[in-house]
Amino acid sequence: MTRLGIRTGALVGGLLTAPLIGLMFLARQLFGLAFAPFELFDWITRVLPGDVVTFGIDLMIDTMLFLGVNVANTAKTGEQVAAVLMFLVGGVVVGAMFFGIMEARRSTPDVTTGLVLGALFGLPLAGISIALDQANAVPGLNLIWAIGLFLVWGVATSKACARLLPPYPRIAAEEEEARSVERINRRQFLITLGASTATITIVGAGVGAVLARAERKRVQAELDDSMAHLSEGTSDSPFPNINDRVLPVPGTRPEYTPVKYHYKVFIRTEPTVIEGSDWTLPVTGLVDKPLMLSLDDLRNNFPSRDQFVTLSCISGRIGTTLISTTLWTGVSLQDLMAEAQVRDEARYLYITSGDGFYETVDLELIRSDERIMLTYAWDGNQLPVDHGFPLRIWIPDRYGMKQPKWITGIEVIDEYREGYWVERNWDEIAQVRTTSVIDTVAVDAILETDRQRLVPVGGIAFSGARGISKVEVRVDGGPWEAAQLRAPLSETTWIFWRYEWPFAEGAHTFEVRCVEGDGTPQIEEVHPARPRGSTGIHVEEATL
Repeated sequence: MTRLGIRTGALVGGLLTAPLIGLMFLARQLFGLAFAPFELFDWITRVLPGDVVTFGIDLMIDTMLFLGVNVANTAKTGEQVAAVLMFLVGGVVVGAMFFGIMEARRSTPDVTTGLVLGALFGLPLAGISIALDQANAVPGLNLIWAIGLFLVWGVATSKACARLLPPYPRIAAEEEEARSVERINRRQFLITLGASTATITIVGAGVGAVLARAERKRVQAELDDSMAHLSEGTSDSPFPNINDRVLPVPGTRPEYTPVKYHYKVFIRTEPTVIEGSDWTLPVTGLVDKPLMLSLDDLRNNFPSRDQFVTLSCISGRIGTTLISTTLWTGVSLQDLMAEAQVRDEARYLYITSGDGFYETVDLELIRSDERIMLTYAWDGNQLPVDHGFPLRIWIPDRYGMKQPKWITGIEVIDEYREGYWVERNWDEIAQVRTTSVIDTVAVDAILETDRQRLVPVGGIAFSGARGISKVEVRVDGGPWEAAQLRAPLSETTWIFWRYEWPFAEGAHTFEVRCVEGDGTPQIEEVHPARPRGSTGIHVEEATL
């Protein structure tokens, strides 16, 4: 096995895998067929140890923060890019190994060899696709498409190998002349192969991207139309703190997050799609009255609850953008459990989701808080697909990792079962850790008074359902000064704070800390996100 054979095989593997990705992406957009890079990535993240998965998440987030990229807006895109690159690298490795083995055996592959190669590469991926059930097409059609495409890939790789590796055996007297001809033929073949595969890749990926962009615009337009009524509040439905005199500082994030900007975190590379008209929620296990509920049953047969909610991700760093606020509507789990007539020996709910997620919720927690709800609407409209349609749970004072989306079943049980992320060594309780963030030092909105110029500084503070009683700001290591607090939208949302600092030219360092409603101070020591959530003081620098 020579370096030439391995290098050539790696090049061919990459050249042929790129159009394979492009064609799969186009078929995904046109017909809802399997897209192997995403499905392989999703499968790998499920089977790898939790520490390895967490290392990958941390590496991605840290890289985005280093590059100054907004994690909330780009985390899923980064994950998808990683999935595609991983698949491409896999094709490169398989191509290199195949060429290397053929060269070491001094064997010229034929069509049968290519079919075997394609089957070895494609069948496991097709099996993963079927097991994960992420494609929207008929499973049989999806299987035929996936296997057929990989068989073509294998045959193409085999033919390229037969063309690029020297024929065996070779007559010694013709060695030098043969090598010269081979170099010319190899170069010409690779140029032709590269041009052909580039064309297929560009056409497939390009058309697929256009279709995907059109679909995103359609969904976005629906969100813009349906969600705009609460993005600023209305006269018919004003925000509860509309008359508060403490106003957010210009440049602070929106107090109420438009749904299209609400952060997204889920365990697959793409959101799970569930057809609402066919969906039912089974409530089974230790109940005297098992239930099978449709969305209409949940909407019409139980009292609805509305709650302004701030939700945050446990993976967020200090100053996180993985936090958002919107209006949640649903049915209290207390009402649902009463309807199901939970037995005395029952202790937990085991909730399963369409994306393969699962979590356990303590019934004592549900009995102690009527706000815990199964949510079917955000912002007064149907729960968006990207955020868990048709149903998700909300548990006050918990990070999002404890709150399943795309719920498909509830089982009432008497023994505790670890949830998806708990099995992967994240915290069992996952209670929100108090945080405060500087969103802006508004150097473009300086206030002029009779005696001095004031620089507005503003941001958020959040402690789950425990409330915020004080926010303090420190500049350049000086004394901590109290900030003004704006009334929150509810007891379960972030609060906005405002501090007006006397102007001074130069470079300055701003810090913020807060105190919970009962007087408990924010943890100032720095702790990483894993396993309980980040802690520490947020720092912002500004030059005036």
